Amino acid sequence: MPQRESAKNPKQALRIRHSSQTDLSAWQIGDKTADPKTVDLKSAEKHEKEKQQSASDQAGNSTQDRLEQALTYFERVKDCIPLKKNEVLQKHLATVESIALQRGLSTEALDVLLNVALSGRFADTVNSRILKCLIPASVIPESSVVSAVSWLCVGKCSGSTQLLFLRWLIAMFDFIDQKEKLHALYGFFFCSLQDEKLCPYVCHLLYLLTRRENVKPFRVRRLVDLQAKMGMQPHLQALLSLYKLLCPELVSITLPAKIKTYFRNSESLWKAAITAIKRRNQGMSPTSQQLILGTAHLQSRKRKWNTQLILPACNADTNNPTKSKEVNHTDILSHNESFPVEQLHTFSQLLQNIHRLEFPSQMGSVLRNSLLLHYINCVKDESIYLRLYYWMGQTLQEECTWSKIDNEQYEEEFKDFLDIVYKTECFLQEGFSSCEEFLCKSLPLWDGVCCRSQILRLVSWIPLSSFSEMKPLLCEPLAQLFFTSSLYFKCSVLESLKELLQNWLSWHVMQLDMESDPKISPLNTTLSGVVNSVAELIHFVGWISTVALRLENNATFLLYFILDFYETVSDVYLKYNLPLLVMPPAGVFYPALLSLDSVSLNQLCYIMYRYRTNLVAAKENEQVKKTILQFKFSSQTYQEYNQYIMAMVGCLWTSSAFQKDIHPQGIHLDPEVLKKTRVQEVRNSFNIVHHPALMGYAILFLQQAWPEDKTLNFNLIKGRRWNWYLEYLYMQGFQGLKLFIESSINRVSQISQTKSGNMQV
Repeated sequence: MPQRESAKNPKQALRIRHSSQTDLSAWQIGDKTADPKTVDLKSAEKHEKEKQQSASDQAGNSTQDRLEQALTYFERVKDCIPLKKNEVLQKHLATVESIALQRGLSTEALDVLLNVALSGRFADTVNSRILKCLIPASVIPESSVVSAVSWLCVGKCSGSTQLLFLRWLIAMFDFIDQKEKLHALYGFFFCSLQDEKLCPYVCHLLYLLTRRENVKPFRVRRLVDLQAKMGMQPHLQALLSLYKLLCPELVSITLPAKIKTYFRNSESLWKAAITAIKRRNQGMSPTSQQLILGTAHLQSRKRKWNTQLILPACNADTNNPTKSKEVNHTDILSHNESFPVEQLHTFSQLLQNIHRLEFPSQMGSVLRNSLLLHYINCVKDESIYLRLYYWMGQTLQEECTWSKIDNEQYEEEFKDFLDIVYKTECFLQEGFSSCEEFLCKSLPLWDGVCCRSQILRLVSWIPLSSFSEMKPLLCEPLAQLFFTSSLYFKCSVLESLKELLQNWLSWHVMQLDMESDPKISPLNTTLSGVVNSVAELIHFVGWISTVALRLENNATFLLYFILDFYETVSDVYLKYNLPLLVMPPAGVFYPALLSLDSVSLNQLCYIMYRYRTNLVAAKENEQVKKTILQFKFSSQTYQEYNQYIMAMVGCLWTSSAFQKDIHPQGIHLDPEVLKKTRVQEVRNSFNIVHHPALMGYAILFLQQAWPEDKTLNFNLIKGRRWNWYLEYLYMQGFQGLKLFIESSINRVSQISQTKSGNMQV
């Protein structure tokens, strides 16, 4: 057997160790000044390590010998042998199982055991145990798979063995080095659909193998007949959906539009073993690590999400690297045939072969390849999205760590995967519906701690949809965590929802740019749905923000994130061309107006300035256009804005905060109540001089203007000194306050008017 040549490996290992020992000896000889006891101690440690290494080599040789004996035994057996009372068979079977679980099997061992399991020489119990331990150490040769499939034509193995083999083939699909010959067996697998037990797994395998040229009218008719016979089975719907996307002219029936879990999980029997082998191989050298599963990144349990297409070339001769390189750059580029993604390395190659690019069967391999992401972004091929959504939805569901008992072990790996998904969404500027479905299913079970930043970033890319459908599945579970979690978590959620709003608005702008005919009004049900969803999202954030400020005693850090959200809201009409403006609730406006933090007050002033700018532009637009617009800002929006403006002007400028505020939830107080407070000059408590957020600046201004006066008489700031004080505040960076005063207050200082005029000129 070729495997027996591996007996040379221990000798090579000995030569490597000899080189290391020489270096260590040279180091010891060179250190002549070292203490003799220290040298003896180091020498003893060296000999101890040599003994341990020697014992390890002997154990490895013994294991290899036992595996070779077991494979030789399985090859020589010709008759059907039962497992019971056969100690030799039990010993060799246990040897193969233990070695496979410890370090995986070589390609030669996989070839032998596949033929043994499907040849029918042993009972189903033995065949089942062999198939369950077929764990590859590196890759699986395509020739071995084709040879194994040929045994299915003979009919010597039972139906249960065939089913288990199909499950193994699906689970190990990514480990197969080449797939051209396997694609040639598409017709054989399709004929196996008539077996009801095998049908779900055959559909899954066909789903991975299907190309456009595989879609034929007779196959579509066969699938439709099977669906009429078996009912609306998800695996049949999956294959029909893929056929319809590849060749819509051949599939006329209506299929469910919503993506769902089409196939059963086929990897559960082998997943734990593959994970253990990967973790054990992480301690190998970098060169060896790159050979494991064809990738240099082994942090993940699944090769699928860590693949960077550093795979054996599909159409290359792996034994002749020079020949493979010639095929990549000459034959493939000169013939009108499909271009495998394994050969794609430069952007120019993508442009030259974009019309005949052949995607990998497992779509998860594109997530880290920027060239393929460019292709997905440019070529709107629904079949690619269908494959990607299916793979991603299944992976997210299976790998969700907080639905497992031993979640701490795999949390870092799941974080890495979620980071990759998020970066892909950012690259494509589009959220995945499979991520939305995952969030809908998992958020009710989420503790708010595991993978926090990753989950919240995925929330920011939820696709735009009806908010009424999204609220019970996403918003309500998120709100429960929001109210019961820390201040930091609340701020993180608000930041995520702000990014979600920005992504929705950016999507709306992109849709407007795609309108080809300007005569066709975009103000249809689609725009109405966008307006309603965005408005409901803003109202939802306003509600949780009001409650959060009460729970956190109006924390300044929290208020910053809330105002940051409403800074986006205040510019929706002009910046994103969406006919919508929603004012912040009173529970947000008044804590910001009366805040002790000058940054929050300045930000509120800027937000109100942007609200005014948008409302004025909307009013002018309504007056200019003669036709009646479908969307107009309600009078309630203008009324609420005016109430807020009166409250702000009364506080900051006219010193009538408690008299002029007419908002139902405002700070209006009766004069009798104000007298009972016994606060001197209560009317001036919140103007720009006495406001708690600005009083520190007023003190600094007095100290600089009248350094000899130690009484800090705030009454000195009036008349011209009031204008000087305003200029002082503007110099300190209060640009939001400046814009608000110059746009919303009639009595503005002459200096500010002059500066404003100069700026306009």
